[in-house]
Amino acid sequence: MTAVANELKPILVFDSGIGGLTVLREARVLMPERGFIYVADDAGFPYGGWEEQALKDRIVDLFGKLLAEHDPEVCIIACNTAFTLVGADLRAAFPQMTFIGTVPAIKPAAERTRSGLVSVLATPGTVKRAYTRDLIQSFATQCHVRLVGSENLARLAEAYIRGDAVSDEAVLAEIDQCFVEKDGRKTDIVVLACTHYPFMANIFRRLAPWPVDWLDPAEAIARRARSLVPQAVDAVHPDNFDFAMFTSGAPDFPTRRLMQGFGLRA
Repeated sequence: MTAVANELKPILVFDSGIGGLTVLREARVLMPERGFIYVADDAGFPYGGWEEQALKDRIVDLFGKLLAEHDPEVCIIACNTAFTLVGADLRAAFPQMTFIGTVPAIKPAAERTRSGLVSVLATPGTVKRAYTRDLIQSFATQCHVRLVGSENLARLAEAYIRGDAVSDEAVLAEIDQCFVEKDGRKTDIVVLACTHYPFMANIFRRLAPWPVDWLDPAEAIARRARSLVPQAVDAVHPDNFDFAMFTSGAPDFPTRRLMQGFGLRA
């Protein structure tokens, strides 16, 4: 399926903060002819402290405004916490729009593990979702899956991405429960079930007590988006997109500089 250049619509990428840039980076590689709009709900960040219904209402209301204003081709929800909570509500509220979700990569982890010991490093909100436990029941019943709900890692990642110093002790306190030894076997895969976390993968590797596969779903999400977005022949990259929106309306200087590094105007 092809589209004419002047009819190209943008791809909207949504996250609670700036972690979804990991997905944006991969999506741009696969869809270079498309413009992107990155939306960070920084006024609501972090989502972990929200009451579920209030957060559902917030996100659905926000998307009503975003879709009316920007008319994107598809929407990528680059946030496990948001999509596992409100994905079904978004699809019900806006049936004309295609929503591509981010869910914990439990199925590929179960397929790859050799030891049978898998950990899922996530936010507390993602850990407690029935959606996450259904994924384990559907795809990983032959594995021992440990769910590790980190209270502080998303905040630490936001600080680290912006260039702030983050102590090894603080990071290790959030990830140490991922490492399990059982009957001579050790955890060999850790699912990064928050899009903020891959930015800190090098720190995780350095602090890990033994080597594991840190599973980042960003590329798989981008491939899924590419499969659903019409490919444009001889398209001119639209210059009226490629910007970032912040619900606070006031991103700080390090954040604006970060957006520029990803080719986005803030």
